[in-house]
Amino acid sequence: MHIVQCRTDAVDSVFSPALPADTQLLLVFGARSLLQDASLFARLRQACPQACITGCSTAGEIAGTQVTDDTLVLTAIRFESTTIRLAVEHVCDGDDSRQAGLALSHALLGDGLRHILVFSDGLHVNGGDLVQGLRAPLPAHVNVTGGLAGDGAEFQQTAVLADGPAASGQIVAIGFYGDRLQVGYGSVGGWDGFGPERRISKSNGQLLYELDGESALTLYKTYLGPHAAQLPSSGLLFPLALRLPGSDTPVVRTIMGIDESSQSITFAGDMPEGCFVQLMKANFNRLVDGAIHAAEVNRLQLDGKQAQLAILISCIGRKLVLKQRIEEETEGVAAVLGEQAVLSGFYSYGEIAPHGASTRCELHNQTMTVTTFSER
Repeated sequence: MHIVQCRTDAVDSVFSPALPADTQLLLVFGARSLLQDASLFARLRQACPQACITGCSTAGEIAGTQVTDDTLVLTAIRFESTTIRLAVEHVCDGDDSRQAGLALSHALLGDGLRHILVFSDGLHVNGGDLVQGLRAPLPAHVNVTGGLAGDGAEFQQTAVLADGPAASGQIVAIGFYGDRLQVGYGSVGGWDGFGPERRISKSNGQLLYELDGESALTLYKTYLGPHAAQLPSSGLLFPLALRLPGSDTPVVRTIMGIDESSQSITFAGDMPEGCFVQLMKANFNRLVDGAIHAAEVNRLQLDGKQAQLAILISCIGRKLVLKQRIEEETEGVAAVLGEQAVLSGFYSYGEIAPHGASTRCELHNQTMTVTTFSER
């Protein structure tokens, strides 16, 4: 596997010859304003005429151990024996999400499929339904990782590149094929629960109305205290741990918006009635330890091989909490995987990954998700 990475803060920067002309897969993560520049895709296509060009807007870009804002991170990959295919779906709202996931996986099913990497619009998609659709047709040995595009802390619009100009409402999935490719994955949080567990007594899909018969929004504001005035953005600092039926490991859900008139809170994924939730808060050291543990889970899955490429997708909420310490989590991942691994990724509105090797993919919030690739 041959990998070249570069970073720029201007679309008119010269991409060639920095990017090899024989690139197979070009990953592009960047600020929405740069990604939506009308000339960007044409420049990328000129530099990499044969590549599958894909990526998304972010809430921060990762290149190596560095985390930046308002940049473009370009990672050009040429595999030795692995082949790839793209599938694209468009959604208008969250109700289309499960069907879009089903269509993407069906489009990529085929001999030698090893893994699917997905980048999705971050605001018009029900991430939980998307994941259910993605995993339904897949054989047990094929899993999915990826994330929901970001828009900084603005939450206005996100964009996805899928072998064409970046657009909102898109979901792109990359299928990886070949016997020599090994893939590792892990997703770990590091948040601490506080307060009692509460039962979801009224909800509708992603909308949460009541906990234990009380207004969820009123309850949230009571716990947040002075932070309540900054909702919904301050909700990123206080996610919920959700216990889903049939699962011993809770998933984390973060706030995407609030509606004072209906007293509802919108989350990134479904909040099923009858499930139990608990408020969570940040623990600086445990957040960094969570990123390190996600990398360690990956290393164990590579059967002694070294990771060549690592895709890091971490949540915007972690970035807001860690602030100037944000690079401690990328440095922790790099220390585990080794200096030979090229790190690329972004800060997201949601992460898609299994917890580890023996579980199916789920939608997560507030986690560090690491996917590693190595060709034997």
